[in-house]
Amino acid sequence: MPLILGLNAYHADASAALLQDGQLVAAVEDERLRRIKHWAGLPVQAAQACLASVGAEAGDLDAIAVNRRSGAEWLAKLLFLLAHPEALARLPGRRANRRAFANAPEEIAEGLGRAPQSVRRIAVPHHEAHLASAYYSSPFEAAAVVSVDGFGDFLSTLTARGEGDALIPTGRVTFPHSLGVLYQAVTQHLGFGAFGDEYKVMGLAAYGRPTRMDAVAQLIRLRSGGRFALDLRYFRHTRPGFTYRWQGGAPKVGTLFAPRVTTLLGSPRGPDDAIDEAHADLAASLQVVYERTLWHVLRHAARTVEGVRDLALAGGCAHNVVANARISAYTRFQRVFVPPAPGDAGGAVGAALVAHRRLTGTAPRPVGHGAYLGPEVTDAQAAAALAAQAAALRAAGCRVTWPSADAMMEAVAQALADGELVGWAQGRMEWGPRALGSRSLLADPRRWDVRERLNQRIKRREAFRPFAAAVLRERMADWFEADLDLPWMSQAVPVRADRRALVPAIVHVDGTSRPQTVSASQTPQFHDLIRRFEERTGVPLLLNTSLNRQAPIVCTAGDALRLFLETGLHRLCLGGAMIVREP
Repeated sequence: MPLILGLNAYHADASAALLQDGQLVAAVEDERLRRIKHWAGLPVQAAQACLASVGAEAGDLDAIAVNRRSGAEWLAKLLFLLAHPEALARLPGRRANRRAFANAPEEIAEGLGRAPQSVRRIAVPHHEAHLASAYYSSPFEAAAVVSVDGFGDFLSTLTARGEGDALIPTGRVTFPHSLGVLYQAVTQHLGFGAFGDEYKVMGLAAYGRPTRMDAVAQLIRLRSGGRFALDLRYFRHTRPGFTYRWQGGAPKVGTLFAPRVTTLLGSPRGPDDAIDEAHADLAASLQVVYERTLWHVLRHAARTVEGVRDLALAGGCAHNVVANARISAYTRFQRVFVPPAPGDAGGAVGAALVAHRRLTGTAPRPVGHGAYLGPEVTDAQAAAALAAQAAALRAAGCRVTWPSADAMMEAVAQALADGELVGWAQGRMEWGPRALGSRSLLADPRRWDVRERLNQRIKRREAFRPFAAAVLRERMADWFEADLDLPWMSQAVPVRADRRALVPAIVHVDGTSRPQTVSASQTPQFHDLIRRFEERTGVPLLLNTSLNRQAPIVCTAGDALRLFLETGLHRLCLGGAMIVREP
């Protein structure tokens, strides 16, 4: 069985994933190691971390796969250039990008210390990698498989029929039309200019009413066959001078809207301007138009898989947990599977899975890999980090102990019940954008003031953004209006009306929360902690947010300890060590 390294390179959320004997054994985003959010470039550090996690070396690799194929969709590219000759001015820059993508496997091999010519390279189209990451990881024997994002290899949307280990395309939307670009453009218009800020607009939408829906709807039109088209008069991404920057550092995206969009949406909000009702209404209107377009795509996909009621969904748009929760209500799909890293980072997994199929003739199914695939925090690493920061810990009045596992659980459960904010850095880091009880910041969901304390003392983020919950799987139906397995926080689910006042810290203004279901079989330590909290409070869930502040989720023991020292965090559990800030 081959050992395959998959890459998402020279794109946002650069990452690497390692497939060994047909199973995913490691995956990590380069941002976690470089400490730059959404880092775009060549993921050498992520590749090194993946190999180190299983004790492998570059010479052991049978292939390196990348989720980009420069020759894909050549006919669509030609037709676009014929229709938009002004885009010819962008060809030199695009050629440079293609060369970077094409050379990524050799550059990674060289970075890992292996002769570039000695490794087999496999190029996988961007959206084919997305489809594979969702379908081959799903439990479905047959399914509709859909990828929706900004762009990749000249596509923004690809639908397919999954049968056994085959993926058969059934529809596509090509550049320049993109549901992801629409959402990103309105996000920029609302004053959120950093790459990846769309989730802020999704949270803001719950505060507004869709009073601007007709205006937003003029920006995108539905077409037959599950397709759609942007009104390009309002967009700049086809025009000379517009740029994406993916080669090193945080991604940079030019202004997507043309000036004339103000006739529809009004003047853009400045990043430091106050957020008012009009901004919330625009966000709500965007969410409605987004969902209407997504249902159009999914209904077409459903018609191509007669008798199948299962959907595997990937692409950056699969991060929209509000829409994900409504798919079953607005389409005929009854089960929806979203992998833990559905966006660009997950393309590394998909590339490795497609490469495995090409090399062996079959795809491993299902790839039950879970999400705990990153670097590990060990007791030895915790001890080294503590030794390096010993002087700072003494100056901050911190006490360090190494309690038994049972004593730590008891102490933390009680501390949470008493209102402490607790950092929890245990085991292998999560793969994907969500903190799932391995690099988490935990708090008591019963307290009205905990969101303000978290934002002021640690997170420093917008007050309108919701916090998520980690709930015991066996108690999910008692507290939420759905009994679903959601181990990766892929849907926003209504909290039961009679429970909302009991856990106000995790209930959004629309009555929903984004739950992580925690099972004893998958995450026994985290499950045990929540169970002990329930014994004290009667509440089988915790507020669970990412252990970070204006930076990627912490990765190493050193990252976690620095965050603890820089913030007002009360307690940090770092492997077997417990660090407490004395009153």
